[in-house]
Formats: sequence, C-alpha cells, structure tokens
Amino acid sequence: MLVPLLSLASYGWVNLFKIRTPFEKRLFLTNKQYEFGIIITAHQETKFVIPLVDSILKQTYPHFYIYVVADDCDISQLQFEDNRVIILKPETPLNAKIKSIHYGIGSFIKGHDIVIIFDADNLIHPSFLSVMNSHFQKGYQVVQANFKPKNTDSVYARMDAIGDMFNFFIDREVRMRLNLSANIWGSGVAIQRNLYEAIGYKDMLGGFDKKLQSHLVQQVDRIGFSTEAILFDEKISSGKSLENQRTRWISSYFKYFNESRQIFVKGIKNMDFNLIYFGFIALRPPLFIVLGISLVITGINYFIGTPYIQIWLAILLSFILSFIAIIAIKSKDIRFIITLFMMPVFIFRQMVALLKLGKAKKSFMKTQHSKLVFIDDLIKK
Repeated sequence: MLVPLLSLASYGWVNLFKIRTPFEKRLFLTNKQYEFGIIITAHQETKFVIPLVDSILKQTYPHFYIYVVADDCDISQLQFEDNRVIILKPETPLNAKIKSIHYGIGSFIKGHDIVIIFDADNLIHPSFLSVMNSHFQKGYQVVQANFKPKNTDSVYARMDAIGDMFNFFIDREVRMRLNLSANIWGSGVAIQRNLYEAIGYKDMLGGFDKKLQSHLVQQVDRIGFSTEAILFDEKISSGKSLENQRTRWISSYFKYFNESRQIFVKGIKNMDFNLIYFGFIALRPPLFIVLGISLVITGINYFIGTPYIQIWLAILLSFILSFIAIIAIKSKDIRFIITLFMMPVFIFRQMVALLKLGKAKKSFMKTQHSKLVFIDDLIKK
C-alpha cells in the first residue's frame, strides 16, 4: 500500500536534483545497427494489422522484417508491396499467443538479432525502432516499450488507460530511474533472440509475459524500460471486455505464483535487491485485492478499538492521494481525474473476473477490438 507513495517520493527526488537515469549514464558499447524480427500476432481478425504494419513501415530505422502470424484468419486483405512484410498462415489454428510467437520465430528468413512482439491492435511511433536500437547499443538485452492509449473516448477506455498509467509509472518508469528491472508487458517488448528461444512454457494458455519476465530477470543484468519507445495500445471499451482481460491477468498471477516466490527467495539468498524487489512486487496480489485486504484490516482495527486505526487510515489516505497524483502527472488531462470517481465500477468488474478463473484455464479469452486508426492521424490528433 505504501509503494505508490515511496515511488512518488523517489520520482520527485530524481527530478528535483536532476539525477541522470541509468540509461543516460551508460556508454555506447557498439555502433551496430541491430536487425529486428517483428512478430505481429493476429487471431481471427486482420483489419488492425494493416494500420500496425503501416506504422512499422514508417519507421525512421530501416533494419527490420515483419512477420504477421495470421492465426485462423482470412488473409485476402493482407497485401503489402514491401518485401519486408511476410504473411504467415498456420495450416491449423493455434489459438494461443505463445504458439503464434514460436511459429513466427520458426519462420524467420534472416538471422535477426532482436525479437519484438506486437499485438495486432498496436501502433508504434515513427522513432520506436531507432530508440530501441540505441538501448541495445548500450548493452541492454531486454527492453520494454512505453504504452500510450490509442483511444480514450469511453469511460471504460479511460479506466483501462488509468490502470496502465499507474502500473507503468510504479513498475517500469520509477524502477528504470532507480536502476531496477522493469516489469514486462504482453506486447512492445524487445528481446535478444537467443534469450527468448531459451524459455520453456508450462502451457500455451495465458501468462506469456509473466513467464517471460520470470525467466529474463534472472538471466540479464537489468530489464530495461524506455519512456521514448512509444506504443499506442487500444483500450477496452466495455465491461465485458474488461472482465475477459482481467480474468486472463488474474489467472496468470496464480499460475506463476511459485516462480515469483523463487525469484524473491533467490534475491534474498544472493543479497540482490533487484531480484528481491522484483519478486516482492510479482508476489503482490492484483491491486484490487490488496486494497480490499487493507480495508478489512482497517475495519477490524476500528471495531476492536486498537490504536493502529490511525496508522491504517493514514496508509489508505496516502495510497489514494498518491494514486491521484500519479494519474495527474502522467495524464495531464482533467477527464482522467473525473474518471477516477468511476473506479469502484472498475474494481467491481475485476471482482467478477475473479469468479471466472476456471474459464481462463480452458480457453483463449480474446479481448475484442474496434478502434481502427492510422498512426498519422493519431500523432496529428
């Protein structure tokens, strides 16, 4: 509950005294122009692939190939003149993101140095690959991109975006400034190819990013995060989509709980604060559960009349104020502050998602998308 307050304090300290970030301090180790193998995972729809490919082809950095894994898709509309775009259609449906990524890597026509993974609804800023290349030139082996919302036209989309702002600030940006490994998201992550190929998955349903980060944080010096490698991500627009999305996420938390525990224990044994903190946060239940437990503890203290009620009320207040401050800093848009009053609805939907965990173990719970927009229009807007 105190992590948001401590993160804000660290962020303020670094900015107040203009302390250079670890990335700024690193020297360039090479001038190599890395070759990127970009994998786009599409499932049962391809209309969003065209804007994403368009945004990749408009990169200022030229050394890349694009592999569109069109799983159970009609590919008749996927016609591109650039020979760097390769359309892959598996003979039988894969119905799993991890399988699509493996299929894409297995179809590489060049010895790409770096693998980048995108979801079909993403768009990237024209400088994305150039920024990523600079990180690898400075010795990073894994770099997570920064997320911005592609759409904010509905209450649910803004609530979803608020979740991203908070999590990216706490688990990525602040950690980057403190020279700690960042969390990995499900897309927009760039990885040295040999590192990805060494990962073994328990199964192919859900938890792609959880397994990925559990493996990589123990293999590399630091998992990097770039605020300037910007990926635009479509935010959910309905309560049903929110429930499906959060059911997958909550399920993956429990699935990889033991691996998070192992990271934490390994950090203690090795006296490695980076692993200790990474494992500690990975073990933390979803935020709505943490908040619920804190409210219960506060209520218990109130009814039994202990002196700790003032402490827990102060903790709750610090959490709420820190949350609001983080959203104000990252959004700079009054609409998001107003949307915070709708967060109880967001929490309720997550509680419903918690009751559907059994479904996530049996099927690929796809999030539906609807916002078709091209990068030129988005940047102009």
